Amino acid sequence: MIGPKPEGINVLWLQSGGCGGCTMSLLCADSCNLFEMLSSAGVRFLWHPSLSEETGVEVTRVMERCLSGQVTLDALCVEGSLLRGPNGTGRFHLLAGTGRPMIQWVRELASVARYTVAVGTCAAYGGVTAAGGNPTDACGLQYEGDEPGGLLGVEYRSRSGLPVINIAGCPTHPNWVVETLMCLAFGLFSERDMDALGRPRFYADHLVHHGCTRNEYYEFKASAEKPSDLGCMMENMGCKGTQAHADCNIRLWNGEGSCTRGGYACISCTEPGFEEPGHPFAQTPKIAGIPVGLPTDMPKAWFVALASLSKSATPRRVRENAVSDHQVITPAIRKTRLR
Repeated sequence: MIGPKPEGINVLWLQSGGCGGCTMSLLCADSCNLFEMLSSAGVRFLWHPSLSEETGVEVTRVMERCLSGQVTLDALCVEGSLLRGPNGTGRFHLLAGTGRPMIQWVRELASVARYTVAVGTCAAYGGVTAAGGNPTDACGLQYEGDEPGGLLGVEYRSRSGLPVINIAGCPTHPNWVVETLMCLAFGLFSERDMDALGRPRFYADHLVHHGCTRNEYYEFKASAEKPSDLGCMMENMGCKGTQAHADCNIRLWNGEGSCTRGGYACISCTEPGFEEPGHPFAQTPKIAGIPVGLPTDMPKAWFVALASLSKSATPRRVRENAVSDHQVITPAIRKTRLR
């Protein structure tokens, strides 16, 4: 069966206040040939700071042609937060060679773009760049933390009628970026495909908890006590996988792993404000021994009752393996013949 023919899109990618980690992640996309795959879907980069040859005045000309309408700008992708300081001038970040603040270029380009895409949590919500005292007055394209607004404002809509598409993550999963661009190229993305925080629902409708290899330990509330333990990291190690919206344990990174599979607690990097949790990332804040951050949709009374029941039923294998750095007791062998 022959599928739909891609409409094709011209992509202009700018980097603002960030570390470039989302581009680094994109280059790790588990594809035989990332560029060939994007090209086959009609995704054309007008310019990308790490992938394109043009520099200096050549880049400026590309942007000016987009603004004049000589070249159609289908997708404006911005990586990194937008630096509005000092005092709203944006002069903490001038686009090299132009003498103009990056925020001016972004505002003007966003006004002619068919789609505007925030790549990474910094571009979406402000992220790490906006943490602490935020001396650069950093913000996201259409959010400031979890509050709508940001650089472009609450009412902003691209030429397609969509608000900013927030591919949140720190960094983003490479396939979240690739899949979003391909959906845009095929004309298969609408506002129905975005969640309440502007994230593509194909990954944001999941939780990091889904598919986690530690789920048996979670079910029995058999918890890790130190970083090398195999048990669930929610109760003591600060893991927010039961609250974080992402499919990291379903769509594995580089086809191999995830934070929790590597022994690290999920820090909820796809959520606004993750950068300032109010406690050390690797510790779970508690009140009267009960974690403050409970699993999504679970009332406290339910969690307390479930935890008590689960711990009383924990098999010795699960209980002892949870606080070990390797499997010390293997599952029992039972006859599986059905009767």
